[in-house]
Parts: sequence; structure tokens; C-alpha cells
Amino acid sequence: MAQPAQDEIPEPDRVEGAPHPRETLALFGHERAEDEFLAAFTMGRLHHGWLITGPLGVGKATLAWRIARFLLATPEGGGLFDAPPPASLEVPADHPVARRMAALSEGRLFLLRRAWDEKAKRLKTQITVEEVRRMKAFFALSAADGGRRVAIVDPADEMNVSAANALLKLLEEPPEGVTILLVCHQPSRLLPTIRSRCRELRLSPLSPEDMARALTAAGVEAGDPQALAELAGGSAGEAIRVANLEGVKLYAALVGLLSTLPRLDRAKLVALADAASGKGAEPQFELMLTLIDLFLVRVARAGTLRLLPPEAVPGEGDLIARLAPDARAARLWADLAQTLGNRARRGRAVNLDPAALLMDMVLRIDETAAQLA
Repeated sequence: MAQPAQDEIPEPDRVEGAPHPRETLALFGHERAEDEFLAAFTMGRLHHGWLITGPLGVGKATLAWRIARFLLATPEGGGLFDAPPPASLEVPADHPVARRMAALSEGRLFLLRRAWDEKAKRLKTQITVEEVRRMKAFFALSAADGGRRVAIVDPADEMNVSAANALLKLLEEPPEGVTILLVCHQPSRLLPTIRSRCRELRLSPLSPEDMARALTAAGVEAGDPQALAELAGGSAGEAIRVANLEGVKLYAALVGLLSTLPRLDRAKLVALADAASGKGAEPQFELMLTLIDLFLVRVARAGTLRLLPPEAVPGEGDLIARLAPDARAARLWADLAQTLGNRARRGRAVNLDPAALLMDMVLRIDETAAQLA
């Protein structure tokens, strides 16, 4: 079987239904991180390794591409009549570097991500040492051209042990003129020695206002920014998934069903399970599992902190207040969240009927509510 064309290979660093980070020129809500990098650049203290951390989907990859675009488009100084220091990381879309990066044809940029497995006809599950060696060879070949060179590792969490050790050697003895940008969702999974050799830029969850701006820029209808911000945890990437799958409507249906606890409306349960598990509804099924876990976590947190979260959908606040009146209830819900999370993973592993799995999970929620009644 012939290898698929480059444009037919799925990109592991792209959120489905959204532009790739290299195609996203604007970044919202992370001015502090941008200012920190720009200050290091203008003061001549540009570190060779930058670790961009924060929750999944908040804009880490977009920032990495924005920094890379800036570094490769900004002339190196040294003359008497140099232009004043740049005031932002902004690079126009029609700049030659921006166009080449969008087309993945910029000769001074290396993108390190999971590669296509020709034998298995799918993306590899990890970033391997062979890919890091390709990056090292790229630096050696491109050194003759002079000037800055940039590598983006997205995400660094997906490197296997051998790949991580190979990258560590590059960070310990960085090639001249090279900046390595590591996108990382869970820094604790990286080698401590990798973390210690990088300067960190930490990104926070987006506010509802910044979320709405980011979704508009991505061409996604925000609908209710507050609801999306709550359900997506301030992650624009997750918000796009929720919006595209009508997740707010799905969550409202879940809250409506659970509002009948502890005398669960079985007809509503069957209807919801069928809607989220029919033919071609795999994405909705996965989202429903996420929303159930999210609801339980929100209930447990509210009971522990004695503080209700901002309401994601009408009626959620009253339901959470009723289900988690104290710390004892919060512990029950936290334990159930862990139990159902494990059960969902096992059910998917053995291809349990999705409708049956969802109904079983909700019935267990009903049993727990009955203990608190």
C-alpha cells in the first residue's frame, strides 16, 4: 500500500475542527508570557530552551509558533542604524516567514512531533529517539546557513525515555543560534534535568472574555462564553470540541436528568444514553464521559470548599448545592468520580456497549445520591 500524501496524514498537534496553531496568528489572554519572552529577547538574554506549560488547549502551541515566527522574521542586530527593539511578537500574515511557516516550508524551523508509522499505517503513539536524531541532524546541516534556527517540540510529554535523553543532550550542549520551544501539558512527566535547562513560560486558563475572542478568531461560534469556559476549564481547544459537539446542550440534558435524583427519571436516562451512543456518535459518547466526570468533580469541589462554581447551565447551581451540602458528601462524590473514571476506561477497553456503560454510570450516581437523601 502506498504511503499517504503529506496532506492526508493526520496532524497529532491539531485540534479537530480548529485551525492548526501555525495558522493562528493571534493569541489571547497570555500577554504576560509574551512580555516575559520579549523582555528576555530585547535584553539579549534569550535562553536556548523554553518550556511552555499550562493546561491542555489554552494556547501553548499557538504561543510556540508565534515565538518561532517572531524569531525567524526579526533581523539580527549589530548595525549602527538598527531599528528600535520590537514592541510585540506580532508578524504580519503576508510576511515571507509567516507564509513559509504556514506551508511548513521554512528551512530554519524543525517541528518535532509524533511521526507517521508506515508499517502500522497510523501515527506513532510516542515521539521516538529517531525523530530527535533527525532534529539533531537538521541543526548540523542548517548551521552553514547561519542565523537563527528554531525547533518546536509538541508536546514534549509524548517523548519516550530514549527521545527525552537525546533531547537532554541537545539542551546540555545547544547548537549555536538554536532556540528549542517545548510545549508541555504535564511538566512532571519530563525529566527534571530537562526542566532545569529550560526557562518556563506558564500559561493560565482563559477567562470567558478571552475564550470568546479566541473562538471567534478560530472561526467557532462561541454561543455562551461563560458556559464554554466552565465546561472547558478555560481551554480554547476543549471549548472548540464542546462547541462543535453541542456540548453545552448535552450538559444541560445531563443536569436536567440528574436533577431528578434520587428518584431518577429512567425514561430520560434511556433517551440521553441513546442520543450519546448511537451509530456515528462516538465523539458525543466520549464527550458525555468527560461531562459526567466534570460534573462529579464540580460537585466534590463545591462540597469541599463550601463554594458553588459559576453556573454552566441553568439549574446546575441548585443541583450541586443539594448534592454536596458538606465535606462528607464531597468525599462520596470524589470517590465515585474516581470509581466511574476507572470503570469507563475498562468499559472502553473491552468495547462495552456505550449506552449500557452510560446508564450504569448514571445509576451509580443515583445510588450515591440516595445515600445522602
